Amino acid sequence: MNETMIVDIPYTMNTGEKLVNETYGPNNIRRSKTGAENMQKMALRNGRLVADQLALDENGFKFVQHRTQVADFFDETQLQTVYYPEVEQLIKAVSGASRVVIFDHTLRSGEEAEREAKLIREPVLSAHNDYTEWSGPNRVREFLPDEAEELLKRRFAIIQVWRAINRPIQSNPLALADAKSVALDDLLVAERRYPHRVGQTYRLKYNPDHRWFYFPEMRRDEALVFKVYDSAKDGRARFTPHTSFNDPQSPAGAPPRQSIEVRAFAFFDS
Repeated sequence: MNETMIVDIPYTMNTGEKLVNETYGPNNIRRSKTGAENMQKMALRNGRLVADQLALDENGFKFVQHRTQVADFFDETQLQTVYYPEVEQLIKAVSGASRVVIFDHTLRSGEEAEREAKLIREPVLSAHNDYTEWSGPNRVREFLPDEAEELLKRRFAIIQVWRAINRPIQSNPLALADAKSVALDDLLVAERRYPHRVGQTYRLKYNPDHRWFYFPEMRRDEALVFKVYDSAKDGRARFTPHTSFNDPQSPAGAPPRQSIEVRAFAFFDS
């Protein structure tokens, strides 16, 4: 098992152009974006070899063993009644949150025909973080309007759980940047346009100090728990940029990636 390999990480150039990501079409499966891509060769570390040294608040992500009772991830009822409760308990255990509220999930496939048939999205080949200093709290206001102002008085985070849904991941795996290696100045605000609302994400510009990790051939009974926003500004990880990438070690004819990520608010008592 190799400790590191060199891969192309898709960064965004900071040209001063307004960055916009737009999703549209059925289930928002189509996407367009502005901005110039900047591919950079980076060392990518095998996180399996150091998994016990990585922590959510220190690095922004945690790799865990996590069995699921879901039989079919394309069954919306099973996601709501089986998977969501499993993920809530997982996030509580990893983060120490007192309350977890799931507000979104995204299924992805590397096969265009499957995306069209099941109305799901493609793997994202762009280093990004899903929420910004502004859009993290704003998402709470959108989703929990009656409680938001009280909830926002205390610490909260937005945490995602990512996993393979069928076969082990052999193509377009997920790479994560160690949050402690990312400077705030590396994060570029991009407007995120949906048919009925506008949000913000961060795109990542190149910095040679970034430390990247991945977990090869992730299986269905494994998960990545990672933070894309934390209101605490006490030195703990707050933003964890990530991207799919073209894996030079993917075997010929590797099956397209199938994955799911769930997004949740994690609320803390202190």
